[in-house]
Amino acid sequence: MSDNWSTPAAAPAADTWGTNDMAAALPDVNQDTHDNGGQVGEDGGAASDVQPVVQVVPDALEGWVKPTAYDYTGEAPREWEGNATVYAWDGEEGDIGPEFPELEAQLFGKPDDRVQSHGIDFTKIKEIEVFQEGPTRISPIRKFEDAGLHPAMLANVKLCRYIVPTPIQEYCIPAIKSGYDVIAIAQTGSGKTGAYLIPIIDKLMGKAKKLCATRPNPNTYRPGIDTPARAEPLVVIVAPNRELAIQIFNEARKLCYRSMLRPCVIYGGGPVREQIEQLSKGCDILIASPGRLIDFMDRPSVLTLRRLRYLVIDEADEMLHDDWNEELTKILSGGEQEEGNVKYMFFSATFPKPIRDLAKTHLAETHVRLRVGRAGSTTSNIKQNVIMVDTPMKRQCLFDLMKSLPPTRTIIFVNSKRAADELDDFLFHQGIPCVSIHADRTQKEREAAMRAFRRGDSPVLIATGVSSRGIDVRNVMHVINYDLPSMDHGGIEEYTHRIGRTGRIGHRGLASSFYTDRDEPIASVLTRTLMETKQQIPDFLQPYQPEGADKLKFEADSDFEDDAEGAQDDAQNDGQDDTSYGDQNGTKDTVSDDGW
Repeated sequence: MSDNWSTPAAAPAADTWGTNDMAAALPDVNQDTHDNGGQVGEDGGAASDVQPVVQVVPDALEGWVKPTAYDYTGEAPREWEGNATVYAWDGEEGDIGPEFPELEAQLFGKPDDRVQSHGIDFTKIKEIEVFQEGPTRISPIRKFEDAGLHPAMLANVKLCRYIVPTPIQEYCIPAIKSGYDVIAIAQTGSGKTGAYLIPIIDKLMGKAKKLCATRPNPNTYRPGIDTPARAEPLVVIVAPNRELAIQIFNEARKLCYRSMLRPCVIYGGGPVREQIEQLSKGCDILIASPGRLIDFMDRPSVLTLRRLRYLVIDEADEMLHDDWNEELTKILSGGEQEEGNVKYMFFSATFPKPIRDLAKTHLAETHVRLRVGRAGSTTSNIKQNVIMVDTPMKRQCLFDLMKSLPPTRTIIFVNSKRAADELDDFLFHQGIPCVSIHADRTQKEREAAMRAFRRGDSPVLIATGVSSRGIDVRNVMHVINYDLPSMDHGGIEEYTHRIGRTGRIGHRGLASSFYTDRDEPIASVLTRTLMETKQQIPDFLQPYQPEGADKLKFEADSDFEDDAEGAQDDAQNDGQDDTSYGDQNGTKDTVSDDGW
């Protein structure tokens, strides 16, 4: 794209992903955003001009679905996501239950509508280096069929359309099945959720009668009449935000299909009474945001962790910061579980050293440490464009950018709640179907916005950082950083998580970022991030390129890194192969072509 895009007339250069190029390069653009075309109205309006209580719906911008007015001041309709249907079976017929075609279609989609869950471009993923650090070594699997999975779990994996395990899954599935604690660091969109859900649920599948607490028959239980059960989960998964917790819950619903294992989700902003009602039916796999989990841990008649076998901290770098330290310490140590009886797992895409040190205090000495690629790195499947913009022209530049490319599911990130509201209003009145999400929205509004975005009714989502962590929506083909993250609030780690909403599991994606004079503090590390994945460096960032560009320097990924670099240099000086750092420093494996 043009190095300086500061006027309304400017547009992407022909040699980048313009209309034709993007259509060819991104073949799996979601078609439900193309069905209802229209023309933009004569007067698109601006945020400062329009403050209606009841919005007048404008004509759709050409190629987009017609915008749907949403009254954020009203009550959002529909049930809470935490009340979604789970497989309910009393276990009278054995350890694995019968198939229910209607629920199967609800969980996995109708057979004709199901699509594979990974993308088409594994040419870069298969080149990613996998580092095993510490004394424990894991032999990876190359196919799900070779993982020793329970037949019902293998069937669920196939229903999910997981065709080939990703690098993090190749190592985590056998590590968890072998009984190790795990620290796993992998790029965004690399399949971390499946890497822990598949082996944990597999280990418990068929053992519910032996391990689970007594609970009422889920098919006949009458809330408020029958005696409620106390939730005694075998697995607790902690996620830093509500949207991620709901997403993990929906994956657990799929992978628990046909088993007696019952997943539940609790999160802030949701109805306490209804969440307690769900737990009262029994809970074996609990997905929770930290605040609500602490609340329920203080209600021993509702929840106890005395049966806990697995504790997973997802997006661990976010959870292990000082502002969460007190809550996390209570979660990690607070329960009635037997000491030494719990397996601990930490998963993230970015993992700075102070956070690694804190995590290690909770792990067994023989834990497995895995790193897929450089911690905090992005994937080459995401094309990154950084565009110089004059601040007063940002809105117009955003509109011009969206007009210049084919309509597609898009996330626009901003740094403030006010900016999210203003952009939502502006784009809506330009004929672009959009919704916004931020911390001041009620939980029902947030869930309604995410549903509209997933369905394609509003294929443009404007979000603050609340949605940058772990959210996985199929066919997000474009991420726009309307505001680049500041170095004081997330910095390059936040950038990595944001653009990682596209280009997931082998898909390709586009990330566009508006750069202003205020973004100079992030310029150096942003430039190195672009160089690492061989992106085009715009003219205004070229002064920030380091000397000796073949040796990019980031924060150390590993506690063994300094020794590893020395060992590697010695090996090169001796004319030796440098693909192993030795047992003390960790081994470096390159994912082979087998199975890809």
